[in-house]
Amino acid sequence: MRPAVIILVAALAGAAGVPDPHPAQGLADLFLDYVEVRYPQVDRQGDVLYVSIHRQRLLLIRGGRVVRSMPVSTAWRGPDCEADSHGTPLGLHRVARKIGEDVPEGGILRGRRFTGRIASPGTTVKEDLVTTRILWLEGAEPGLNRGPGVDSFSRAIYIHGTPQRARIGTPASEGCIRLSDQDVIRLFADVAEGTPVIILDN
Repeated sequence: MRPAVIILVAALAGAAGVPDPHPAQGLADLFLDYVEVRYPQVDRQGDVLYVSIHRQRLLLIRGGRVVRSMPVSTAWRGPDCEADSHGTPLGLHRVARKIGEDVPEGGILRGRRFTGRIASPGTTVKEDLVTTRILWLEGAEPGLNRGPGVDSFSRAIYIHGTPQRARIGTPASEGCIRLSDQDVIRLFADVAEGTPVIILDN
């Protein structure tokens, strides 16, 4: 499978919790035009995953068309690239590692290893559990998300599963991008290591 392109878009116009007045395909078209100008090295004809922080929504775009839409939960503190900020980082990234292919749905990972424990679906535990699958992101822009003090890989910024279903659709993470366990399984199967990731705040 060829690498996909993940576009994580922060703070798109509109407010969290407010119905999106823009059709998903229209948003995708606008973003692909933006990426052509800002990140010309990104293959817009590949698979593209687009996440809006304000809309808390992930779109899988294939061949320029939206083929899947998933709700997400991003950082409750908003976007921030600095170490220890607990914010979701900005800029160009790539999927450095995929972890957890054989972990059962709801399986709890610590230190990127399966603990043998399964989280209860819908748990309200306050801990930011990492479950089911991990896509570990690596920054590609020195000084922004790569290097001392801002390194996304060192910060362990993931796209990962969560058992906290009630919090999907609202900013609640400690910097990562959360998906439901079912959706992260699907996403894990759809993208490859090396997949470009763009996180924007516009």
